[in-house]
Amino acid sequence: MKKFIAIILLFSISSLLFAEDVITVKGSDTMVILAQRWAELYMKKNPEVTIQVTGGGSGTGISALINGTTDICNASRPMKPSEKQKLKHRFSSLGVEIKTAKDGIAIYVSEKNPIKELTVQQVKDIYTGKITNWKEVGGIDSRIILYSRENNSGTYVYFKENVLDDEDYSPSCQNMPGTAALVNAISKDPNGIGYGGAAYAKGIREVPVKADENSSAYLPNAENVKSGQYPITRFLFMYVKSKPTGAMKEYIDWILSEEGQSIVVKVGYFPLR
Repeated sequence: MKKFIAIILLFSISSLLFAEDVITVKGSDTMVILAQRWAELYMKKNPEVTIQVTGGGSGTGISALINGTTDICNASRPMKPSEKQKLKHRFSSLGVEIKTAKDGIAIYVSEKNPIKELTVQQVKDIYTGKITNWKEVGGIDSRIILYSRENNSGTYVYFKENVLDDEDYSPSCQNMPGTAALVNAISKDPNGIGYGGAAYAKGIREVPVKADENSSAYLPNAENVKSGQYPITRFLFMYVKSKPTGAMKEYIDWILSEEGQSIVVKVGYFPLR
């Protein structure tokens, strides 16, 4: 009997010694590459911690936070008041918002598209269907093919609210399941236009954007996003149910540290400072 108890005690001590902290992260497709890089490097330095990262869109991540099925939600838009109220109803907390990086929402076109620049108003008119031909904005005489993110995407919501002034997208928009898919489609379509995080601009061209007709046009690079000259910028967020503690706090503190922010730059987004 004593031997049996001793084995149980030994097993219990071993379990405590080798126990892992598991942190689940879900949400924004814009942030998924960045979140994976953070997780990979952090786990390499802290093997006792397991960080599980999945995408699905900001709306999916926020729903998972509200449902209690993720520890951290990644979001490329702020949580809505209605979402915070749902969180409060379930967990008696409005949640904690953590700004983790900055992003410039790039306007993508094919490398074959000769368009030189666009104003924010022109981008809005293109996506609401008021402008339908590239010649109307100084391009060739060809129909504009619209590519958009799906409606559970934080980028979709942010773009609708801040660029389209909450007007509806044109019915001709082709909704893509992620930014990578959107970029891939535009790279093969010389008449296509899309939008998304600056880190995804591979195999396509970013269009310089002007705040208005009297402004200069800027690309979404580090200098222009930091200075605020690029007119379509936003923060990238993490949300948690309550004030983080333990392993989760250590992980988030590391993300906000100089080392964590250096990963932001390597992935193609922009640090907080």
